[in-house]
Amino acid sequence: MNASFQTIDYLIFIVYGITILGVGLWVSRDKKGHEKNAEDYFLAGKSLPWWAIGASLIAANISAEQFIGMSGSGFAVGMAIASYEWMGGLTLLLVGKYFLPIFIEKGLYTIPEFVEQRYSTNLKTILAVFWIGLYIFVNLTSVLYLGALALETIMGIPLVYGVLGLALFAAAYSLYGGLSAVAWTDVIQVVFLVLGGLATTYLALDQVSGGQGLIEGLKVIYDRVPEKFVMILDETNPEYVNLPGIGVLVGGMWVANLYYWGFNQYIIQRTLAAKSLEESQKGILMAALLKLVIPLIVVIPGIAAFVMINDPEIMASLGDLAKNNIPTLEAADKAYPWLLQFLPAGFKGIAFAALAAAIVSSLASMLNSTSTIFTMDIYKPYMNPKASNKQTVRTGRVTAAVALLIAVLIAPMLGGLDQAFQYIQEYTGVVSPGILAVFMLGLFWKKTTNKGAIYGVLASIPIALYFKVAPKGWSDSPLFVNIPFLDQMGYTALLTMGVIAVVSWIDGKGRDSDKGIDLSAGLFKTSNQFNIGAFAVLIVLAALYALMWN
Repeated sequence: MNASFQTIDYLIFIVYGITILGVGLWVSRDKKGHEKNAEDYFLAGKSLPWWAIGASLIAANISAEQFIGMSGSGFAVGMAIASYEWMGGLTLLLVGKYFLPIFIEKGLYTIPEFVEQRYSTNLKTILAVFWIGLYIFVNLTSVLYLGALALETIMGIPLVYGVLGLALFAAAYSLYGGLSAVAWTDVIQVVFLVLGGLATTYLALDQVSGGQGLIEGLKVIYDRVPEKFVMILDETNPEYVNLPGIGVLVGGMWVANLYYWGFNQYIIQRTLAAKSLEESQKGILMAALLKLVIPLIVVIPGIAAFVMINDPEIMASLGDLAKNNIPTLEAADKAYPWLLQFLPAGFKGIAFAALAAAIVSSLASMLNSTSTIFTMDIYKPYMNPKASNKQTVRTGRVTAAVALLIAVLIAPMLGGLDQAFQYIQEYTGVVSPGILAVFMLGLFWKKTTNKGAIYGVLASIPIALYFKVAPKGWSDSPLFVNIPFLDQMGYTALLTMGVIAVVSWIDGKGRDSDKGIDLSAGLFKTSNQFNIGAFAVLIVLAALYALMWN
């Protein structure tokens, strides 16, 4: 087998690039006699159909982290890591039924807008600044770095060139076209993403089954390593600290998922751009169904790689190529790049296009969301309240360009700032429970007050840090508990809600807040199509967990 690109691979990759740019620029063009306004640029003119929303949600969500990181986790841990995907599918259904009706009814552009309407302008501004910083210094930089690192590992492209190339590719269509360009190109990105992922999965499973195909390959790896198909880990498992058994289903993973899928601008923005609420909910349902499939293309390859390297017969059949970049339990993230070496001509081009699609679509989504929050929540209210459509759109483009430039400058440094970067990532997990508590009570408890929300956000930080003391080894006093990170997030969210509830009750003297949301009986009514689809997702999830419980 040849590890290098063949002519057909280059052609496929070039066709992919031209297609994305062409579609992005085509949908970005100004219609004759119509000047692009804020709704056009930031919400795609509220014209997205359900299938574009569903595809765009998945494209925005999946990046190099899933392909490289989750395959590595599949290699080291197994299917338990798929809980992030499958629980994400369940979370999407809840967002579609209980969050979207409120957001769309209020005509929101951004998540901070909700904070202003429900609480206060001051709290909105604080959170808007926080999110802009988070998107630029964590999300954009990490996707650029991890994406470029993946390209360097697999294709030998120097890190700096990879960062520049990915940034320019994403900017080429997203800066000009806004959400329309991002969402419509995401439809194509998802096709490449799924096809490329399936190609790699099929090859790996076909190899372990001796050429018997995908289904037989699944049977083989299930028989060879049944321990890799355990969803609920017990305390003896070294990965329990990351995936704490039943706590995955009922604990802090809900905090991570609800925060990510329900109150994350670059995710929720495409649902706000739907033609209607029903159309948005259908898009959510499509994304939930796709989340059931994602582990097949990002986790199974890692398990297959584990079986392959531990089978002398298979390794011998792969030849000298198999000795390159062999993954280990200590370097599990090499699993996916290692597998890609064995893809035949043509399939390799599709697989690399899939990887590029995953990275670029996430970059474009984050850029658009950063510019949306800055323009609509900072620029228009504080800098230029009378801004014209032309000025608003131009500001959005300039903001996205500046954000990308900052991320490009920082991203190459992350390799030398391992500990600092990990700290930043962990800090995001520290603050998310408090923000989630503010949103959840703001949505569903009318007595929640602005004072209660502010006190809750402030209190959530020391609460979260309390749970960090023992696991970090800062103190061995029995006063501090040593529990897994996901459990820490769950307890922090619950305690923060308690603080918000107590302060709100005292502040409002037990009365409903003037800004409380009226939740009518018909607000959460969903179509028969959504209900049937949601029920199907629940049945599949129940079957998967029952099959692989322990």
